[in-house]
Amino acid sequence: MHRTQARDGSTEAVGPYRPSDVRGAIRRAVAGRCAVTGRPYDERAVTDALLVGSELATNAILHGGGLTGFDVEVEERDVRVSVSDRSDALPTVTETRGERGRYRTGGRGWPIVRHLARDVRVLGLPAGGKCITAVVPVRRG
Repeated sequence: MHRTQARDGSTEAVGPYRPSDVRGAIRRAVAGRCAVTGRPYDERAVTDALLVGSELATNAILHGGGLTGFDVEVEERDVRVSVSDRSDALPTVTETRGERGRYRTGGRGWPIVRHLARDVRVLGLPAGGKCITAVVPVRRG
């Protein structure tokens, strides 16, 4: 298992966090794992992991009261992205069409996460808020 590390050597960076921080952590973790194993990952699958991480982080900011932390781990075939926020509310699917049947902005992030991830878990945090962990396959076979 490979875990990303912050600049100070810890496994968590200091906020405020942005979706680009999560994407960067995913890229560094995958590159680090490739360097250690000498085995490449499927680029399209890594793009899926980047999208899942970005959607989780964006949803934490827009709907969860802020992105309070994240962690990225690369295992043999998967990237595990965990994102924490301040809200106890569970993610929901929002209708993407307005009253007149026209598509509107937003409402697609959670379905994207559920579609691309092999496993998604939502856990409440002891001090309040929640942590959402998504496992995205990045290596076939």
